[in-house]
Amino acid sequence: MRVLILILLLGHFALPARADGERAGDFDYYVLSLSWSPNWCKLEGDARDSEQCDRDLGWVVHGLWPQYEDGWPAYCPTTARAPSRQMTAAQADIFGAGGAAWYQWKKHGVCSGLEAGDYYDLAREAFVSVNKPEVLRKIDRTFAVPASLIEEAFLQANPEWEPDMVTITCRDGHIQEARICLTTDLDPRPCAPDTRRDCTMQKALIEPIR
Repeated sequence: MRVLILILLLGHFALPARADGERAGDFDYYVLSLSWSPNWCKLEGDARDSEQCDRDLGWVVHGLWPQYEDGWPAYCPTTARAPSRQMTAAQADIFGAGGAAWYQWKKHGVCSGLEAGDYYDLAREAFVSVNKPEVLRKIDRTFAVPASLIEEAFLQANPEWEPDMVTITCRDGHIQEARICLTTDLDPRPCAPDTRRDCTMQKALIEPIR
């Protein structure tokens, strides 16, 4: 029993440092997480009958996440007023759906130290600042590609970036997200080690825009 307890404790302390309930506005940088909408719809959104999957979307904002150099805050206490349904609905063009924008505020936006409207404005500014690889909008069928090729496409579209400023993630055999690390002023910066977890798949699937 003592051995089991020790293993559980060691496992607990080995996890990435999350700190639900930390002070809003106290973080080091942002991660802008962009999801390839057709892949998300294939893996999850279609089963949910998500409104996002009825639209011809490519990269959408999964979230703009306050981040520590080691770990990340979430669900921070805040005195900021929750966004209205009208406000979250207005973010559907970049988040894919108003519900997604609401969830990102509830979990991550509250840790930014910003009012909801300012957080969404910042997310939009970050999204617009990233040049998305145009080649992905031209595919007309499912392709299997090395995940590193997607990262290279982002680097070519954004020549001022260094390779450690963006990471590509995969899920269930598909390209999942491009995660770009930004300063609090939205300048590109290197990702901390716990964020640099590149997908190494050689045949990651990417679905065409609908």
